[in-house]
Amino acid sequence: MAEQMKNQEQELSEQRKVRREKLAELQKAGQDPFQITRFVRDALSQEIKDHFDEMEGKPVKVAGRLMSKRGMGKVSFCDLQDRAGRIQLYARQDEMDEAVYKKFKKFDIGDIVGVEGEVFRTQRGEMSVRAKNITLLSKSLLPLPEKFHGLQDKELRYRQRYVDLIMNEDVRRTFQLRTAFIKHVRAYLDQRDYLEVETPVLNTISGGATARPFITHHNTLGIDMYMRIATELPLKRLTVGGFERVYEIGRIFRNEGMDPKHNPEFTTIELYEAYADFHDMMDIAEGILSSAAKDLLGSYQVEWLNETIDLTPGWKRLTMIDAVKQYVGIDFDTISDDEEACKAVEAKGIDMDGCERTWGTALYEAFDQRVEEKLIQPTFITMYPVEVSPLTKRSPADPRLTERFELFINHAEFANAFSELNDPIDQRGRFEHEIALREMGNDEAGMMDEDYITAMEYGLPPTGGMGIGIDRCVMLLTNSDSIRDVILFPTMKPVD
Repeated sequence: MAEQMKNQEQELSEQRKVRREKLAELQKAGQDPFQITRFVRDALSQEIKDHFDEMEGKPVKVAGRLMSKRGMGKVSFCDLQDRAGRIQLYARQDEMDEAVYKKFKKFDIGDIVGVEGEVFRTQRGEMSVRAKNITLLSKSLLPLPEKFHGLQDKELRYRQRYVDLIMNEDVRRTFQLRTAFIKHVRAYLDQRDYLEVETPVLNTISGGATARPFITHHNTLGIDMYMRIATELPLKRLTVGGFERVYEIGRIFRNEGMDPKHNPEFTTIELYEAYADFHDMMDIAEGILSSAAKDLLGSYQVEWLNETIDLTPGWKRLTMIDAVKQYVGIDFDTISDDEEACKAVEAKGIDMDGCERTWGTALYEAFDQRVEEKLIQPTFITMYPVEVSPLTKRSPADPRLTERFELFINHAEFANAFSELNDPIDQRGRFEHEIALREMGNDEAGMMDEDYITAMEYGLPPTGGMGIGIDRCVMLLTNSDSIRDVILFPTMKPVD
């Protein structure tokens, strides 16, 4: 293996040397491609194929990257790749300036060219461009991998996403669909009179979620600041201010582990609607994802992680107590004592080490450790314990629970939503609880946000709020098994 890698590196070095020599020769002749600043094209590859009958025989100007070269002597065939796809180039020496053809023969796979020619079909029926003039617009000094699509080293694909995008049409399609999904979300909310806003990425207080933040230093102010772990608190301030329907699509930063479903920076959509509750948020979550599948993929049925997921509207809604009763066999409706609840879950082999020994924590641990993994089809789990929901309104029916849901699809959480807590006195008490946890060493616990309490004291209407993970939605819609497959430049450990 070591000898093989050594030979590959030597071959790469030789190819790089040859290409640099070709560039130097062009520069010496006053034909430096890097001096060219513009090429006006009037057609794309797929456009030519889609409208071939009306474009056949007409002149076109196309531009893109050479992905293959074949042919001998006075006739050459190439595949040109642009943003829309690929089209074949047909070049004959007797149909071009001889000097231009000879220069073209020296071009390498990976070079970027501009082509003037006409649309035609070859004798084999291939829709093509018959080249009349070919201009080198940028010299590729490194050769493209011959079989990049088949590489097993995914890390190399993530580190060199630019090469991955050149070589792998499926990858390009994934990120095109990601953009289409974000556009779909915007359109869905805009049609419902939501206002898109932007809120700060740098904050003096870490809040809005339970997570370990990234800390940076502001030199001018001489203070440490936190990269946001959520957009929740600024958006709810805006709801206080009268923006009754508001949302933000933005990057979130959490200083935590990396696995197939987690990256330290990721994208969410958070939205808040005054005079609504968590039931309204369930309707929106279901509406966004189900309509995206239908509009973007043409079906409510999607394949993801070896399961067929049915996104047809009408998703299951289940309280956490009912879920634990159904899947674990513990009926928390019949348990009221904290210690009794903890012993009941421990009897099922559920680990309570390091947890607060309360009824609510026992309920959550039973769900987290035994139920979540069994939720394949879209399921809203509702009514979470207060202990794990510091920003959520308590249930009038049972103050130990909150009006909160999480959406699970194939074991993964996709959305988190609340009937927002709008009692500033209750909110202060929950912040104080978080501070106590932080003082006990929990660096993921929240902090006191006095300005947010002040905002609430001016009056926050009854409000429904929700966060949806954009990356996981794209994973679902593209049948991707890792979050790194749907983030253009995922966080990677530096190469030694």
